[in-house]
Amino acid sequence: MLRVLDFVFSLLGLIILFPILFLIALWVSLDSKGPIFYIQKRVGLKGVDFNLYKFRSMRLDSEKLGLLTIGGRDPRITHSGYFIRKYKIDELPQLLNVLKGEMSLVGPRPEVRKYVDLYNESQQRVLWVRPGITDEASIVFKNENEILARSTNPEHAYIHEIMPAKIELNKRFIEDPSVFNYFKIIFKTIFGQ
Repeated sequence: MLRVLDFVFSLLGLIILFPILFLIALWVSLDSKGPIFYIQKRVGLKGVDFNLYKFRSMRLDSEKLGLLTIGGRDPRITHSGYFIRKYKIDELPQLLNVLKGEMSLVGPRPEVRKYVDLYNESQQRVLWVRPGITDEASIVFKNENEILARSTNPEHAYIHEIMPAKIELNKRFIEDPSVFNYFKIIFKTIFGQ
């Protein structure tokens, strides 16, 4: 049932949002050199890697300086990037991942392999469900960049504090991936509840 909802909502979203997506793509391409989309390998259902799509919000080769974005004014972020990241517009191309069946609208946010390789056996349960565009952890940790900016060792803080807390939050959905919880998380994401 959730896969049907994902397919219908992602298709409708892409159709309805097409004019906005086109304007954002144009802005990204005019703002800085590089591709419109940022494509990154993430770990999905059953530990299988897939290409996650986002609008590019950083300058070229920024990934070489680290995988974590720290603080609200990371110098790697482009002018358009500040706006599209603030309002999570950079995530909209992931509707393509949902349409393809690689992601769901709701599910644990997919991680990069570097961090998934650190999961213990219990934490690997997040790989039992399709990863999502939004989840309970995305709502609770919406200011993650600012939290990391306050840390003297952001990567250590992410690995030992934030990542385990996110996984614990995601276990709630994993244990009950119901239509009710699906819509509840979408509602909380949209309305910030």
